[in-house]
This record gives sequence, structure tokens and C-alpha cells, in this order.
Amino acid sequence: MTRLSVEMLAADTVEPITSAGHAQLGIAAAASIAVIVLLITKFKLHAFLALTIGSLALGAFAGAPLDKAITSFTTGLGSTVAGVGVLIALGAILGKLLADSGGADQIVDTILARAKGRAMPWAMVLIASVIGLPLFFEVGIVLLIPVVLMVARRGSYSLMRIGVPALAGLSVMHGLIPPHPGPLVAIDAVKANLGVTLALGVLVAVPTVIIAGPLFSKVAARWVDAPVPERMLPPRASEELERRPGFGATLATVLLPVVLMLSKALVDIVVDDPAKMVQRVFDVIGSPLIALLAAVIVGIFTLGRPAGFSKERITRTVEKGLAPIAGILLIVGAGGGFKQTLIDCGVGRMILDISRDWSIPALLLAWLIAVAIRLATGSATVATVSAAGLVAPLAADMSTTHAALLVLAIGAGSLFFSHVNDAGFWLVKEYFGLSVGQTVKTWSVMETIISVVAGSLVLLLSLVI
Repeated sequence: MTRLSVEMLAADTVEPITSAGHAQLGIAAAASIAVIVLLITKFKLHAFLALTIGSLALGAFAGAPLDKAITSFTTGLGSTVAGVGVLIALGAILGKLLADSGGADQIVDTILARAKGRAMPWAMVLIASVIGLPLFFEVGIVLLIPVVLMVARRGSYSLMRIGVPALAGLSVMHGLIPPHPGPLVAIDAVKANLGVTLALGVLVAVPTVIIAGPLFSKVAARWVDAPVPERMLPPRASEELERRPGFGATLATVLLPVVLMLSKALVDIVVDDPAKMVQRVFDVIGSPLIALLAAVIVGIFTLGRPAGFSKERITRTVEKGLAPIAGILLIVGAGGGFKQTLIDCGVGRMILDISRDWSIPALLLAWLIAVAIRLATGSATVATVSAAGLVAPLAADMSTTHAALLVLAIGAGSLFFSHVNDAGFWLVKEYFGLSVGQTVKTWSVMETIISVVAGSLVLLLSLVI
């Protein structure tokens, strides 16, 4: 048995804070998720408050003492923020440097200058995937949609033929690839290896984004023939800059944390001896914290300075990058608190006990749970952190690769059929000037394709590795 399995089994043997049976725990878990869904969808309460109240409701429904439920929630919140909060902050800083310096525009312009005709949808997938690595989904949309609209108008392309591939690239990165918040939280919850998850995530992401992007965009363009909304064509921020960083330097900066984390995963596989110096070195430089910190420091010199940023301007850029993530950190932290309350009440153990008698694979179970929460709450992040907390005990006896695939199954399920309770749905609708029906035919169907294709690929990989 691996060290991971021993640790997970040891965690499972901790005395739960309630003596409730399986039936009561199942009802408590369902009721608490219903509370969260109702607060978010009906009363439009912020997800942080909804998750906090839902965690306390879970403890009450399960018959746990209130003080112990509060302790579970705060413990989970603290450990989650400690585990992924700094990584989210560093990712936000890197994304802001990329946007403000004109580095993102440099990548976009360079690729578009070399793509014509039928190659344009593929170029948009490449742009969105590269830009989407360090950026949050909403930031990526704000950054890329003006480019999508300009390309569609100036090149007389169908808006859906250009826009759907860009959205697919951003969405796949957001749901499957760390250092995005959802995958990071799931990795932390199931104690998966980040490098292995990143490598397998890229393996799943490539065919997924091809099918949901360029290929589906042909169908979407036939279903919806929408004109480019002129009101959504503001000037690009980097047009105010006298100079921009070079394409090579920008691309190298964006890919640096990915390369470092993948290098660590490769060395772990090849060397597999923690006592050797080379593995110890890569354990440090390939850790998410050091990899992202290195990218931010390098970005100051490869993005900020070439754009003519002074020290004061760089400081302001860092501050602006950190400001918008407060809500994200709180949601992620509260999701971690909800996850810990589920575990401490014994819900995770209950699911593990019950699932032993099911013929359904653990990866499919994780996907289905994430799908249900996604449909109910509209939030991919809430779906990821909640599902990760519910299925975390299932990773106890899994190999390193299958634990990583469990994370990807959760991420894939969290993207299923975005609809009217998802902020991303309205963001896409307004930016593209679509009706609700048109948005469902394009964006919602695209998200469903991503979820189903990625989930199927995860299950397929679990049979061969």
C-alpha cells in the first residue's frame, strides 16, 4: 500500500463529529447542498455566504454539535486558503502583467498574422489555450472577446466560427488545468500529484478542445448566425503603450510554470528516489508555489520592463491583479470549509462504504456528482470543491495516476451545461450580443461537449494506465 493510501485511510478513521447513520448523513448532505443551491439561485446570495450557511446547515442536519461544525468549517477554510490561496494570487498577478504589458496582445497578433482562412478557428483555440493558462476564465473572456470580435469583423468570418473555439480553449483550461482554482482545490482535496494531474490534464485537454472548439464551431455557425455587436468593440488597452514585450519572451514567461511543474513530474517518474539531489532540486523548483513565483518574477523583467513600466507602475499592476480575486479566494476557502465539514461529519466515509456495493466506477461517480452540483448552482468552482469533498475518500486506494484522473473527472463534470444560473452564461450572451436561446445553442452545448468528451477520455485513460 502506498504512503498516500495509508494517509488517506488514517484520515478516514478519525472519529466523526456526529453519530448519525448513513441515511441521516445522506439526507444531511443532500439537504445542505439544496440550501446552498437555493441561496445562490433563488435569493442571489454570494457563493461565499451560501457555502458558509450550507456548511452550518450540514452540521445541524447531521446532528453535530454546532461548535464542532464551526471548527470543521474554519479548519477547512484555513487549510484550503493556505494550500491554494497563494497560488491563486500569483496566477492573478501574472495574468495582470500579461494583460497590462501588452504581452497577451503580442501573442494574439503574432499568431493571427500567420493564420488565414480555415486556419483561423485553430489559431483562436491556440491563442485562448495559451492565454488561458495563467488567467481566470472571466479575465480571459474580457481580454480575448474584443480580439474575437475584431477578427470576425475585419476578416468577414462567422462570429461563432471564431468565438466558439476561443471560448472552448478558455473553458477547458479553467476546468482541467492547474493553476486554476478549481483543479487546485480538487488536487488538494484528494491529495493528488499536481505534476501528474497537469500532464494528464493536458493530454485530456487537447482532443477535448479540438472537438468542442474548431469542430463544433462549424455546427454552431449553422445554428446561430449572429452579427458582430459594434458596441462591444472598445479600443485595446495596449494600444496606449509605446512598446510591447516580444512574442518569444512572453510565451516563455507564460509557459515557465507549466514547464517547471511538468519537469518535476517527469523527474519523479524517472528517478523515483527522494534521497537523490536531482529529485530534491526539482521537488523545489517544480512545486506550484516556486514555479508560479518564478514566473511572476521573470514576468516583471520580460513583460513589465519591455513595456516601459516603472517600478511604481509594476507595483500598481500587482495591486490591481490582487484586488479582483478576494471573492474567488473566499468562495474557494468556503468550499474547502464545506468539504471539511462533509468529511468530519462522516459523509465521505459513508459514500465510500455505500459505493463499495455499486458497480459504478469511482471516476464516473465523481463526474456525476460534479454534474449535479454544476447544474444546480451554476458555478464550476462550487461544483468542483463540493464534489471533491464528497469523493475524496475514494482516492485512498487509488494509484497516483488514478487520483489525478479523479481530479480531472471532477473538473470535467463541473463544466456540464452552463445555463441561466451561471455568470459565465450571461457574460458570453452580452459580449456576443446573443439571445438566451442562441446562447444555449452555442455556449451551453459547447460546455456540455467539453464535459462529456473530457469525462469519456478520463474513463478511457483509467482503463489503459
